[in-house]
Amino acid sequence: MINSSHFKKIAELHNLNFIGSKALAGGDINQVFLMQCEEGNFVLKANDPVRFPNMFTAESKGLQLLEDSCNFKIPNQVAVGEIEDLSYLLLEYIPSGNKTKMFWIEFAKNLVDLHKNSNSFFGLDHNNYIGSLPQQNEKCDTAADFYITQRLEPQFTMAGERGFHFKDLDGFYKTISETIPKEPPALIHGDLWGGNYMVSKEGKPVLIDPAVAYAPREMDLAMMKLFGGYPEEVFEIYESQFPLPIGWKERMQLWQLYYLLVHLNLFGSGYLSRVKSAISNYS
Repeated sequence: MINSSHFKKIAELHNLNFIGSKALAGGDINQVFLMQCEEGNFVLKANDPVRFPNMFTAESKGLQLLEDSCNFKIPNQVAVGEIEDLSYLLLEYIPSGNKTKMFWIEFAKNLVDLHKNSNSFFGLDHNNYIGSLPQQNEKCDTAADFYITQRLEPQFTMAGERGFHFKDLDGFYKTISETIPKEPPALIHGDLWGGNYMVSKEGKPVLIDPAVAYAPREMDLAMMKLFGGYPEEVFEIYESQFPLPIGWKERMQLWQLYYLLVHLNLFGSGYLSRVKSAISNYS
């Protein structure tokens, strides 16, 4: 657990004069604080480096990749490191504001710009996390290979270790291999539920907590639809700017399966029926 001496030592390490701190919402995995210093306010995320090795190093790389590749506002990074029994990420504090009339138009256009970043392979040059679970990013040549080997199989293996078992996954994988469109990889946020965007003081869209990879772009849209929080206008503008392959709406459940498996492994059997429903539609 973080204490006042941690704050002071982290501030000293980065030439800041610590004044005080208060807890911020959103600390399900990490402890998250507003760190008040004479130089300004910062966000400090902290956790256990033994439980979550390299989590903040991976998050730092993801934030940098987003900052270099899109028009969304991304929090500036001050530092990432370890001190005593604590791993931490120190970020710019972005005060919240209200959406402008153009907010969702800008959001959709920025998402298009993000997804137009491509690569010669699916995956990434490092592994990262989805929530508190490790996320593999080994390089793959096709969208189907990436989605099956790097997204679904690890989650199904984890689910089996937790006592959840599924029949005929080989047949399921064969079916979805023929369903997944052969699009080039896109740089995706990777965990774009409604809690991972903010509204800046200027009313602009901000992205936080990435789980990035070069992956099928429909994955971001599927996560956006899974738990709500986004108006239909966003998807209509996105589609008009960067048309999706035919049948994309029907494929949403396929991509949502990954995120449902993540929730099954994190939170338990409440997500089991939705996982089984998604599998049955492609078996």
